[in-house]
Amino acid sequence: MVFRLYIDSFVIVFIDDILIYSCSKEEHEQHMRVVLQTLREQKLYAKFSKCEFWLESVAFLGHIVSGKGIKVDPKKIEAVQNWHYPTSETEIKSFLGLAGYYRRFVEGKVNVVVDA
Repeated sequence: MVFRLYIDSFVIVFIDDILIYSCSKEEHEQHMRVVLQTLREQKLYAKFSKCEFWLESVAFLGHIVSGKGIKVDPKKIEAVQNWHYPTSETEIKSFLGLAGYYRRFVEGKVNVVVDA
């Protein structure tokens, strides 16, 4: 709620992660000032050791986000490739959930509906 005015303009918030994105370095500096000032005004704090600034690309929610677009984090591809064969309904649902989340990145995909 603290960043509601800026959501989808230059801020994405997921639980306790804040992603600031901009088209230029000057704009990014202004956006960072707005976010940091908002945190200060709301008496909220960011742990400096967990902050990363001025990145050209960033891993965020299982994706790599950059000026070139969004792609799947290679670690997630590896996780799918190394997934052990499911042996229960719960494990099948878990795999289908992960695979479904990344379906937009799969070339030549076929939509499948599984009635569980």
